[in-house]
Amino acid sequence: MSVRIDCDTCVVRGLACHDCVVTVLLGPPPEMAFDEEECRALDVLADSGLVPPLRMVTPVTGPDIESA
Repeated sequence: MSVRIDCDTCVVRGLACHDCVVTVLLGPPPEMAFDEEECRALDVLADSGLVPPLRMVTPVTGPDIESA
């Protein structure tokens, strides 16, 4: 059994990425990511109490799984 996840064909891509389990597991699509300058600006805003801090984390590589 295999599962194919194709974000390019998702009918709610962009609108629902923030609530998608795929985004949680694999990280957001490239157009949804913040660059270094944007992250610094958001950190400044969060440190001053103007916005909540980001809860986004960078995905890590999981263990290698062998197929049976």
